[in-house]
Amino acid sequence: MRKVILSNSITLDGFFEGPNKELDWHIVDEEFNQYTNDLLSNVDALLFGRVTYQLMADYWPAAATNPSTSKSDLEIADKMNNLPKIVFSKTLQQVGWNNSRLVNDNIAEEISKMKQQPGKDMVIFGSGSIVSTFMQHGLIDEYRIIVNPVVLGNGKPLFKGINDKLNLKLLKTRVFGSGVVILYYQPIGKEETK
Repeated sequence: MRKVILSNSITLDGFFEGPNKELDWHIVDEEFNQYTNDLLSNVDALLFGRVTYQLMADYWPAAATNPSTSKSDLEIADKMNNLPKIVFSKTLQQVGWNNSRLVNDNIAEEISKMKQQPGKDMVIFGSGSIVSTFMQHGLIDEYRIIVNPVVLGNGKPLFKGINDKLNLKLLKTRVFGSGVVILYYQPIGKEETK
């Protein structure tokens, strides 16, 4: 069965974006890019909410054609632009980024169906609102929390609107030279699917 992986950067105080949606605190270096490239090589679908989708759709197609884009970013851009993308939104009417499909309702039903189909895992980047929705429906099979060594003091928490406790099992950790730490968790009660 395919897994849904959440891979999100957060601050030490738990925010995934600043109070004005700033992401300038993300540490993106060769080590981080290698992690991202490896992750994208092992999934076959990207899952987004509307806001993250629109930001990514504005960035990655342009990065692929920009002569100043680094080699590692070009590799990531190729995957981001070509992998299938599922966009969960009640307000978007259409999606134009290559290989994108819009889902307006029945998120739990759609993801449950996709998990049963053959293929690689799926990953959520950003998209705080769908993270909450997926969590409430027990749809996330692995949490990869990328903790950046910074405290913002204010911002948008990754796990907003969660009212029920979720126990997690630490699978492994990974430490980058920059001080970024990736925590790999699995919800307790979910069996390893691979």
